[in-house]
Amino acid sequence: MPVVAGGFTVALGRVDSRFCLLASFSVNDYKDWSESLWAPWRVEYFERRHLTPDFLEAAARASNDAEHFVVYRRKSGFLLMNLYPYSVGHLMAVPYRKVGDLEALTSAERCELLDLSIYAKRLLREVVKAEGFNIGFNLGIAAGAGVDSHLHLHIVPRWSGDHNFMPVLGGTRIISEGLRPLYDKLVAAAERIEYPED
Repeated sequence: MPVVAGGFTVALGRVDSRFCLLASFSVNDYKDWSESLWAPWRVEYFERRHLTPDFLEAAARASNDAEHFVVYRRKSGFLLMNLYPYSVGHLMAVPYRKVGDLEALTSAERCELLDLSIYAKRLLREVVKAEGFNIGFNLGIAAGAGVDSHLHLHIVPRWSGDHNFMPVLGGTRIISEGLRPLYDKLVAAAERIEYPED
C-alpha cells in the first residue's frame, strides 16, 4: 500500500525476493525539501599545500605576506589569518620568536601581542562587522593547541545568534567568505586603520 510522506508517494515492493523502496517523485518535489550549500571558495583548501607543523615560524620569516596570509607586522609579532577558522575573520597574534609558554615571552612581546589583538578587533569590526570577540590562548595539546611549540593568541569574531543548529546538530560550521577575498579586505583596512599607540 502506498504511503504519502512529504509530498512523495512511497511504496514497499518485492523484487527478486528482496525488499526495495519504490518512490514516485519529480526533481521539483526534491527541491522542495532539500537545500544546497554552494561554497565554490572551498577550492582554496583543496589547492593549498599541506601545512608543516612549523607554519607559524615559516610565516614569521616569510617575505611574501600574502602567501602566508599575514595581515599586519610589528616589531615583536604579527597578525595572521587562521587557515582553518572557527568563524569568518578568525585571526591570530603570533610572536616572531618560537616559544611555547607565556613565561618565555619578553615584556615587549607580551605587550605587542595584546596590542595586536586590540588592532585585530578594530580591523574585524570594520571588515566583518563583528559584534563581539573570543580572545585567548590554547596552551598545550590538552588545551586544544594545534601548535603547542609556538604560542599564538586567537582573536575570534562573533555575532549575536552565530552559534546555531548547524554546529550543534550537524557538526558543521559555515564559513561564509573565502580566505583570499577576506585577506584582501583586511589588508586594505590595515592601510586605513591606525595601530593602537600609547
